[in-house]
Amino acid sequence: MIRWTYAFVDRPAEQFAAAAAFWTAVTGTRLSEPRGEHGEFATLLADGADACLKLQAVGGDDTGDGGGHPDLAVDDVLATAGAAVRLGATVVDQQPDVTVLRSPGGQLFCLVDWHGETVRPPVATAPGGASSRLDQLALDIPPAAYPAEVAFWAELTGWELLTGSRPEFQVLRPPAPLPLRFLLHRLDQPRPAAAHHDLACTDVEAVRAWHESLGAVAVARHPHWTAMRDPAGGSYCLTGRDPATGSLPG
Repeated sequence: MIRWTYAFVDRPAEQFAAAAAFWTAVTGTRLSEPRGEHGEFATLLADGADACLKLQAVGGDDTGDGGGHPDLAVDDVLATAGAAVRLGATVVDQQPDVTVLRSPGGQLFCLVDWHGETVRPPVATAPGGASSRLDQLALDIPPAAYPAEVAFWAELTGWELLTGSRPEFQVLRPPAPLPLRFLLHRLDQPRPAAAHHDLACTDVEAVRAWHESLGAVAVARHPHWTAMRDPAGGSYCLTGRDPATGSLPG
């Protein structure tokens, strides 16, 4: 059983400080002390709640378009890794505190021990009063891999699989209080699997303006979301969903 979820923001090492400053600001968090052999990991700490967002400095060629991956906190890492392999995943690396795997479609993810996390971080409030919450990791899946990838993530998580707002979207909604849901996004063209982060916003335009004041750039506007690029060069989206429920209005 998945007990908690983390979304990693993977950014080039030379942009680590810029990414840390931006993502702590827009999520209302503070940065932990860096850890790892080269100080390449940090957690975005939420006061009065359990963290669900981490930052990793990576080689520029490894980030993909957006740069993210999920960590799944479980009761038994080895047993869950075995189940994932039976479902088609492959083990990339195994350390005492983490097992790194790759999904059938090529998405990296990690299994880690659960340490009792139960309290979801609160929404963040922009200066003008609009609220937002990073609550979704979008898995961008090549077309040919999409059916198998949907089946893999649905079986591995055991979460409710929902029809998305567009034909190319399906959503895996976790039980409360898990803080992150997965948007399974079928790409139009073949390219390597990747992931990016989505924020639910009460007012997309107001949140966009706030993020731009912190160095982000709007890339494209769509009816229900705006594609953005953060100061470290990573892709993410602002979506017109309810930060409390994750659902579109109505």
